Amino acid sequence: MTMFEKLMPKSDDFFSDFEAQAATVVAGTKLLHDLLQDFTDVPAKCQAIKDIEHRADDITHRAFARLHTQFITPFDRTEIHRLLSRIDDVLDLADAAAERLGLYDIESVLPESRELAAVLVAQSEKMVEAVKLLRTMKKDPRAIIEACKEINVLENQADTLTRKTMAMLFKRGNDPLTVMKWKEIIDLIESATDRVEDVANVIEGVVLEHA
Repeated sequence: MTMFEKLMPKSDDFFSDFEAQAATVVAGTKLLHDLLQDFTDVPAKCQAIKDIEHRADDITHRAFARLHTQFITPFDRTEIHRLLSRIDDVLDLADAAAERLGLYDIESVLPESRELAAVLVAQSEKMVEAVKLLRTMKKDPRAIIEACKEINVLENQADTLTRKTMAMLFKRGNDPLTVMKWKEIIDLIESATDRVEDVANVIEGVVLEHA
């Protein structure tokens, strides 16, 4: 194989990376939601999320390496880097929330956290839909834009739910340490929903520019 052939793209490489990344996000966020639904065997469940996060890191690093060696890319390198980074951020934050659940000696789950995690799962599934459509963005760009809009709607729901959750946390008269623990966990999950919205914004920009 010549050097030029090595630099030429395999047409599906980056799209496969995006899809593989997004699939790990769905898997990880579902495990986080399951952990909050059934708060038993916590160390093993947290480790399962950590394992998925490591798998996602491997995908991301491989894609970054390709980005620096491949001469032709399906769209702007900066956009590819941003998309890879933002998808990776979602799972990093979900993993961080799970890690806190394992480290902070949580005795009982804040019910509202389950609702917030469910929104994150719904967002992640919609993100997979948008990412898969990138392969054929010129055929139906409106479908991608619609998926991105739905992600934004879900993020607004997450913001509202976070505010209500924090209000309930303080109103219930919990001890300050419990409040601090749950505030951090809720903030991490909510930040993950923000990163999914960031993914949607990057995808929407790519579609508007290239479709």
